[in-house]
Amino acid sequence: MKLLHDENLPVKLKYRLLERGLEVITIADKKWNSKQNGELLELLNDEGFTHFLTFDSHLSFQQNLLKYPIPVIAIIAPFNNYAIIMGMFEEIVRVVKTAVAGSNIVIYQKK
Repeated sequence: MKLLHDENLPVKLKYRLLERGLEVITIADKKWNSKQNGELLELLNDEGFTHFLTFDSHLSFQQNLLKYPIPVIAIIAPFNNYAIIMGMFEEIVRVVKTAVAGSNIVIYQKK
């Protein structure tokens, strides 16, 4: 598994995911900052990533995600700060580990 961590998520999340044994690379690591979604999805596919984790809830409306053979996992919460994301961490890990290619998965913050 090779997960791309979007630039709209806290960088600290990368290290928590690494602690869970996931291979995680950020957009900043790849120097892909500010790439448009379509170009980013092409790069992701070309570079052999198997999962994409993002806070962009509109991605599925902007792109045809079915043409990419990876799961796109979107986190939906009021804010993308570290404390809120960590409140969802166990669910994020579970979904990442069980996601299959071609799926578009949304994780909502539980209230």
